[in-house]
Amino acid sequence: MHRRFRNVRRIGPVNVASYLERGKNRHLAACTAPRCDFSAEYDSRAAAELAARTHRCPA
Repeated sequence: MHRRFRNVRRIGPVNVASYLERGKNRHLAACTAPRCDFSAEYDSRAAAELAARTHRCPA
């Protein structure tokens, strides 16, 4: 199943996006830097944006 991301925003090297899964809004934060494996799903947009702002990329 493909996810349709909406409201995509870039905060530093991290992309934050929202999508609908099984009738619930979900939010994703994923780092786009090479060799950084950070990505996480959250129930709230605020939590995803906070994770993006505080992420310190080890790469």
